[in-house]
Amino acid sequence: MEWTVVGVIITLIGFAASIVTPIIKLTKTITKLTVVMDSLRETVEANRIDNKASHERIWNHNKEQDDAIGNHETRITVLEKR
Repeated sequence: MEWTVVGVIITLIGFAASIVTPIIKLTKTITKLTVVMDSLRETVEANRIDNKASHERIWNHNKEQDDAIGNHETRITVLEKR
Protein backbone atom coordinates (compact mmCIF):
# COMPACT_ATOMS: atom_id res chain seq x y z
CA MET A 1 0.00 0.00 0.00
CA GLU A 2 2.87 2.35 0.64
CA TRP A 3 4.10 1.98 -2.93
CA THR A 4 0.67 2.96 -4.23
CA VAL A 5 0.80 6.21 -2.25
CA VAL A 6 4.32 6.89 -3.52
CA GLY A 7 3.16 6.19 -7.07
CA VAL A 8 0.21 8.58 -6.71
CA ILE A 9 2.46 11.30 -5.28
CA ILE A 10 4.95 10.89 -8.13
CA THR A 11 2.12 11.01 -10.65
CA LEU A 12 0.73 14.21 -9.07
CA ILE A 13 4.17 15.81 -9.06
CA GLY A 14 4.61 14.92 -12.74
CA PHE A 15 1.16 16.28 -13.56
CA ALA A 16 1.87 19.52 -11.67
CA ALA A 17 5.21 19.90 -13.45
CA SER A 18 3.55 19.37 -16.83
CA ILE A 19 1.08 22.16 -16.03
CA VAL A 20 3.47 24.60 -14.32
CA THR A 21 6.29 24.46 -16.89
CA PRO A 22 4.24 25.85 -19.84
CA ILE A 23 2.71 28.48 -17.56
CA ILE A 24 6.17 29.67 -16.50
CA LYS A 25 7.35 29.80 -20.15
CA LEU A 26 4.20 31.70 -21.14
CA THR A 27 4.68 34.18 -18.31
CA LYS A 28 8.29 34.84 -19.37
CA THR A 29 7.20 35.33 -22.98
CA ILE A 30 4.41 37.72 -21.99
CA THR A 31 6.83 39.71 -19.84
CA LYS A 32 9.33 40.04 -22.71
CA LEU A 33 6.52 41.05 -25.07
CA THR A 34 5.34 43.69 -22.62
CA VAL A 35 8.84 45.16 -22.40
CA VAL A 36 9.15 45.22 -26.19
CA MET A 37 5.73 46.87 -26.57
CA ASP A 38 6.63 49.55 -24.01
CA SER A 39 9.83 50.27 -25.90
CA LEU A 40 7.94 50.39 -29.19
CA ARG A 41 5.37 52.77 -27.70
CA GLU A 42 8.16 55.11 -26.54
CA THR A 43 9.83 54.99 -29.96
CA VAL A 44 6.59 55.75 -31.78
CA GLU A 45 5.86 58.66 -29.45
CA ALA A 46 9.37 60.08 -29.99
CA ASN A 47 8.94 59.74 -33.76
CA ARG A 48 5.55 61.49 -33.57
CA ILE A 49 7.10 64.43 -31.71
CA ASP A 50 10.05 64.60 -34.14
CA ASN A 51 7.71 64.42 -37.13
CA LYS A 52 5.58 67.23 -35.76
CA ALA A 53 8.65 69.45 -35.36
CA SER A 54 9.87 68.53 -38.85
CA HIS A 55 6.50 69.31 -40.40
CA GLU A 56 6.40 72.68 -38.65
CA ARG A 57 9.85 73.52 -40.07
CA ILE A 58 8.74 72.45 -43.56
CA TRP A 59 5.55 74.53 -43.41
CA ASN A 60 7.44 77.56 -42.09
CA HIS A 61 9.98 77.25 -44.93
CA ASN A 62 7.11 76.83 -47.40
CA LYS A 63 5.47 80.02 -46.10
CA GLU A 64 8.77 81.92 -46.42
CA GLN A 65 9.06 80.74 -50.02
CA ASP A 66 5.45 81.71 -50.74
CA ASP A 67 6.13 85.19 -49.35
CA ALA A 68 9.30 85.52 -51.44
CA ILE A 69 7.49 84.37 -54.60
CA GLY A 70 4.64 86.79 -53.91
CA ASN A 71 7.15 89.61 -53.46
CA HIS A 72 8.87 88.69 -56.72
CA GLU A 73 5.53 88.50 -58.57
CA THR A 74 4.64 91.98 -57.33
CA ARG A 75 8.01 93.38 -58.38
CA ILE A 76 7.74 91.77 -61.85
CA THR A 77 4.22 93.15 -62.30
CA VAL A 78 5.43 96.65 -61.40
CA LEU A 79 8.35 96.34 -63.86
CA GLU A 80 6.07 95.12 -66.64
CA LYS A 81 3.76 98.12 -66.22
CA ARG A 82 6.65 100.53 -66.76
